[in-house]
Amino acid sequence: MEVLKAWIELFAERDFSTDVLQSTKRILVSFAIAIAIALPIGVLMGALRWVGNFLNPLVSAFRYLPAPSFIPLLLMWLGTGDSQKISLLVLGVIFFLITLFMDNTRAVPRELIECSSTLGASRTKILWSVMFPAALPSHVDTARQMLAVSWSYLVIAEIVAATDGIGAMMMRAKRFVKVDDIMAGILTIGMMGLLADFLIRLVHRRCFHYLH
Repeated sequence: MEVLKAWIELFAERDFSTDVLQSTKRILVSFAIAIAIALPIGVLMGALRWVGNFLNPLVSAFRYLPAPSFIPLLLMWLGTGDSQKISLLVLGVIFFLITLFMDNTRAVPRELIECSSTLGASRTKILWSVMFPAALPSHVDTARQMLAVSWSYLVIAEIVAATDGIGAMMMRAKRFVKVDDIMAGILTIGMMGLLADFLIRLVHRRCFHYLH
């Protein structure tokens, strides 16, 4: 009950809605950037074996590097503004997205590809008119799962020299030992993550109703 009371007070008296909006903006911008980079790379790696063989070792190596380890470099290169925070959020998910998009593309039934090739479709036509649409439902589901990971990096991104955002609010609460406010921040992140998950599931059901 104390946590719920603190959560209500944060919105009613301390302009917490601004922090939530700022955090949501960082998540959406960073995730859009990650998708825009990872999707074409992952699709090409999955469709063209030589591209996958060339890039996969490099991408796999970066998957094992914890994103927070880049914080000192990002601070030196980008300062303490939003660019640093968004870059950290991008690094937290992009290499996993590339690998998953590659796997989704490779999972397209071979029969579809062979049938299209037999009918005279070019490799480019097969890639964008057959393989990509066939893998799109899996791509959307992958994005839904990785968006949850992006939310989990939010506090790490915002605790370094942040003046706004949910993570910054939690750090201010830590200085004054306001445990209820910290728990309210954790609760908010969880609720925002669940909302995002619900919305993407809804889009998935509407766009790919034949799979449900």
